[in-house]
Amino acid sequence: MIDEILKFNDDFVKRGDYKQYVTDKYPNKKLAVLSCMDTRLTELLPAALGLRNGDAKIIKNAGALIMSPYDSAMRSLLVAIYELGVEEIMVVAHTTCGACHMSFADFEHHILERGISKQTLATIKHSGIDLDQWLEGFHDTTQSVLNTVATVRNHPLMPHDVVVRGFIIDSVTGALEEVK
Repeated sequence: MIDEILKFNDDFVKRGDYKQYVTDKYPNKKLAVLSCMDTRLTELLPAALGLRNGDAKIIKNAGALIMSPYDSAMRSLLVAIYELGVEEIMVVAHTTCGACHMSFADFEHHILERGISKQTLATIKHSGIDLDQWLEGFHDTTQSVLNTVATVRNHPLMPHDVVVRGFIIDSVTGALEEVK
């Protein structure tokens, strides 16, 4: 698959198809969106929000979660604010998310089947990583959005004038519901 992508990319560049996407690194709408990496949202999310290339910083991970105040998603949001001029943040989870009810217990047999040893898992656990917590999803989408919004708003490095709001997008229709 990667070789096919590389061939497509070579043709894309030679045709000059990239020209329609040229922009700079600063988001035109001074907006950052933290959303899920779900493939249903790849095109639906920006279309449903009316976003074009260059309008917003879109940060994606499994579940649109901030697992801790110092994880990579929070770091990206802070960089977007301090380096790129972001003034508003949308946290956008979605219906029927795979991270809902996700757990290490669900992953463990897949991990072992793929050749990772129990010894490796034990070493990770003994190094202080709680795999049960690290691979835990959430059980209530609304509460998950509220928790993530609160983590962002209450971060010690978050300026008080940055607007942070939470939403759930319908994975089929793109309809947004604000979570308050």
